[in-house]
Amino acid sequence: MRIWDIPTNKLCNAHLLGEHRELHAIWSVIINNKKGYSNHPETLRWNGKLKALYLTHEKIVKEMKKRGFNHKSPLNKIYATGISVQTELVDSIKDQIMILRNKQCKCDF
Repeated sequence: MRIWDIPTNKLCNAHLLGEHRELHAIWSVIINNKKGYSNHPETLRWNGKLKALYLTHEKIVKEMKKRGFNHKSPLNKIYATGISVQTELVDSIKDQIMILRNKQCKCDF
């Protein structure tokens, strides 16, 4: 599970769509109080920051639409509470870029 902390326009299609899918998983775990992945570091850093997660989702959706993807899975804004900015990182931005570079995908780094 991973939500990247880098601009969405830098992600290749695979990582953009993967991030969208994983964001929905984290959202579901948190709002539905699910046990699966509830203790994963990526999930834990979004606890109390659903507003920030919601805003991240909106950025992802904007980039998806820009690339011609259809989006049919909006988040319910009623749950978008808490802090609106994510300040906690699992990996530094520098490390995230290195992780993506090592994947030799089409991300723009």
